[in-house]
Amino acid sequence: MIVYKMQSFSVNLIAWQQSHGRHTLPWQNTRDPYAIWVSEIMLQQTQVSAVIPYYQRFMARFSDIASLAMADEDAVLKHWSGLGYYSRARNLHRAAQEVMQTHGGQFPQDFKAIQALPGIGRSTAAAIAVFAFGQRQPILDGNVKRVFARCFGIEGWAGQSAVEKRLWSLAETLLPESSIESYTQGLMDLGATLCTRSKPDCAGCPLRAGCIARRDNRTMQLPAAKPRKAIPQKQTVMLLLLNGNEVMLEKRPPTGIWGGLWSLPEIMPGEDAQQAAQQRFGLKTEIMPPLPDTTHVFTHFRLQITPQPLRLLRHLPQVRQAGVVWLDKEDAIGAALPAPVRKLLSGLK
Repeated sequence: MIVYKMQSFSVNLIAWQQSHGRHTLPWQNTRDPYAIWVSEIMLQQTQVSAVIPYYQRFMARFSDIASLAMADEDAVLKHWSGLGYYSRARNLHRAAQEVMQTHGGQFPQDFKAIQALPGIGRSTAAAIAVFAFGQRQPILDGNVKRVFARCFGIEGWAGQSAVEKRLWSLAETLLPESSIESYTQGLMDLGATLCTRSKPDCAGCPLRAGCIARRDNRTMQLPAAKPRKAIPQKQTVMLLLLNGNEVMLEKRPPTGIWGGLWSLPEIMPGEDAQQAAQQRFGLKTEIMPPLPDTTHVFTHFRLQITPQPLRLLRHLPQVRQAGVVWLDKEDAIGAALPAPVRKLLSGLK
């Protein structure tokens, strides 16, 4: 049962945000929908502290929708490299092109039109609509789900359909009639700074008087954790094809893990590395001792990487090398690479 008065919730939250919330983030204090949109996409599943330097570099390079739409995908991915979840960058790029083609270069104000753009779900569309256009729309990201679940005692994992439906209903009901920007930012700030997952600061929370989780000493039980599954481990061998100070990179497919990025060619464990280099790329090579394994953790699995260096002896005649490029090591490190590949190349002597 909801015991917290709806009006008190928004009034207290707005007052707290205006006095104690965040007001100087690089994407704040503007109505520019492009700047707000880029920040909201970057903030999906990524903390503010990690986003800030990427956001600043990205905006310096792609200052408006037109410059992003006209850019080569490689350039976009290069400026996203290291931030992870690369489908966000590809969708951002596609959406900018769609805005140019369908909306005459003007970011749409209609809520359904915003939500129809690639990579923009309901909550992200709502955040853009609130901060750019002052529209009265509810948000429900991970931090907000946690605030609602604790304050109103919502049982169950927030990813379950029935629980999420209840949370959306709460989000809609709690919307204030005014100060929608401060209210929305307050939800984000509260979840990020006070109502955190592991160490909530209940003493400083403006909603503590009516919080069910605090009252019942259940802040660590609410919201319920996602049911745990064993994380599978996969293995791959990455070929470090070296020619002096140059390394060969291969373009990955546009979809899937690290889609569209430059990376090192991969083979299955146990596969003959020299034979693969010859058959796939027409390269005669000399095998070198493998480097130590490294592990990269994705959301749904762990990837064990065995780097296998190969020294180039010669190119075999009449063999095309489509989708590959040879770069000086320093230039390769600056390309649009997956984080573990950049780390691997940076460690080469």
